[in-house]
Amino acid sequence: MLKLFSRIGRRRALQGAAAGFVVLGLLVWWLMPLGDEPPTGTITFSTGTPLGVYQKYGSLLRAELDKDMPGLKVKLVNSDGSQENVARVATGHADFTIAAADAVGTYETDGKPGAAGLRGVARLYDDYVQLIVPRGSDIDSVADLRGKRVAIGPDRSGVRLIADRVLAAAGIDPKKAIEPVAAGIDTGPDLLKRGKIDAFFWSGGLPTDGLKDLAEHYAFQFVPIGADLVAKMHEQGDVTRYYRATNMPESAYPDIQRGATVPTIAVSNLLMTRKDMDARLTEWVTKVVIKSRDGIGKRVHSAQLVDLRTAIYTDPLALQEGARRYYRSVKP
Repeated sequence: MLKLFSRIGRRRALQGAAAGFVVLGLLVWWLMPLGDEPPTGTITFSTGTPLGVYQKYGSLLRAELDKDMPGLKVKLVNSDGSQENVARVATGHADFTIAAADAVGTYETDGKPGAAGLRGVARLYDDYVQLIVPRGSDIDSVADLRGKRVAIGPDRSGVRLIADRVLAAAGIDPKKAIEPVAAGIDTGPDLLKRGKIDAFFWSGGLPTDGLKDLAEHYAFQFVPIGADLVAKMHEQGDVTRYYRATNMPESAYPDIQRGATVPTIAVSNLLMTRKDMDARLTEWVTKVVIKSRDGIGKRVHSAQLVDLRTAIYTDPLALQEGARRYYRSVKP
């Protein structure tokens, strides 16, 4: 009798174990990324200028993509910034990129080639407009830039787009009332140090390495861009609705700001692709972007703001089908 109960016990234990393995297998299958083998091939990612956040984020994202999709080769290509990035993706010269919402909206409004095929993948983080002058400068407001040598970013950059609009809102013709210099974050700081320019505009995530490096050996200050100027910018056209008045937190560059916030402008950044991009590949890319937030955020502070709840808001772009699939799969 004891042997009979022993056999029954062993059989039930084996059955229970088998059932447990089935449940575990189903759970693992459900949790596996997208339920199939990772995509392979080659994609081109257009980033930004050296020492800018786009370039750093792009290189870190490539490393994260390589972990989950080892068969996917990601080619990084530098650019002048948002305007060039949008054009590259729209015309097929790049597959994925990051660009500010105002640059995307401007490209669409102007009806440029491939605009109708642009699609969103994720809203990432906000860019902050930063207007930098030497400490002790007599430039205390945007209006004081009149007649000065001002770096307003390369021609195809997002900085140029915003700087022109900020200056116009202050009643300054960017082509005639200042001495414009086509320099970005990679060259602007050095030009400022050498006295070749009086001020320079930058638009990027906080903090930006180029400005962090400058702060270590050069005393500069930020010029405030007030809400009154943002209101005037909103009068310039529909795409300016992407600009919002905000304050740059005192923690961005503590040695420079000395505990003070700086009134300025913020605009959201979008990870984007095209409608014709392979949906399964885009789905995997979207998953990695969300999954890698904390890892990338350790190196790019602004990336910590990537959030699943807000990532779907890629206005003015509709979500690419692959991105839509991913967000639906993780919807609570």
